[in-house]
Amino acid sequence: MFPLLILVLLLGFGTSLFAQSAKLKQPNPKQVNADAMWVASPGPELPAGVTHHTFESASMRRPVGYCVYLPPDYGTAPDRRYPVIYHLHGAGGNETRSVYSASVLHEEIVAGKLPAMIMVFPNGGRSTMYQDSGDGRFMAETMVIRELIPLIDATYRTVADRRARCIEGFSMGGRGSTHLAMRYPEMFGSLFNQSGNVYPVSAPAQLPNAYLGEDPGRLEANDPYRNLEKNLAFIKANLRIQVACGTADPDHLTTVTAVSRGFENAGVAHSYFEVEGLDHNQKRMIDGRRATWFDFHVESLRQNHVALFYR
Repeated sequence: MFPLLILVLLLGFGTSLFAQSAKLKQPNPKQVNADAMWVASPGPELPAGVTHHTFESASMRRPVGYCVYLPPDYGTAPDRRYPVIYHLHGAGGNETRSVYSASVLHEEIVAGKLPAMIMVFPNGGRSTMYQDSGDGRFMAETMVIRELIPLIDATYRTVADRRARCIEGFSMGGRGSTHLAMRYPEMFGSLFNQSGNVYPVSAPAQLPNAYLGEDPGRLEANDPYRNLEKNLAFIKANLRIQVACGTADPDHLTTVTAVSRGFENAGVAHSYFEVEGLDHNQKRMIDGRRATWFDFHVESLRQNHVALFYR
């Protein structure tokens, strides 16, 4: 009875807000999914420690690009293993779109303010929300969970443990990271949603879903609110969560506030903050908090005693 009551509270609070914010808009051509979107050409200069790579995705039968940041001592400490932050880009982006945050991480590691960590930037497609499409054409979720994360653990000296694996993202990446963390909480130790719309995709106000399809079971399996209810006990006990948005970002603030309220209604401890006057701009969000931007993940690693694994 209690889990059902939680779900009613979540959906009841969110449905009217989501209906208001999900008005039909003309699709941005730069955010239309296509077969050729999975590998970007890296710019002439990536941040220090960042390199560009590709791997062959078995689920999509095509190469997929990703960038990886390795800390300065990676090449000189061959016995050391490192925690990993997975950062998911926003709509219309690619694996090179959000690597700016790696420059901030590098700066703080070099200054001795943060422990050494690896950071991974997968290509999640232009508008997949990091979910598998109903027609099986775009397998963003399978690619990240079943292919890329095992590849990173096999290729680099990671601490291959949920407690040392953080996930975050901006905009579509915030929505995608929340989706993945709610559906696979056993994979992650911390989640940071940065201005990411999160919708109850199986709610009547959200139907039909052109990307996920019409199968009710599939929609429920991809609904972050349903997955929160399904995995509530594990999430409450094991996943640290932070949510943030700018107050001048009306297209996202409504649903970001709602997902925070959803966590609150479910009894999930989390932190939530708003950036006064900030629009939908990740770089400005980061620059306003450069010195503390990664503190949430670092504190999660500390609470999970990750230092015992890699030092």
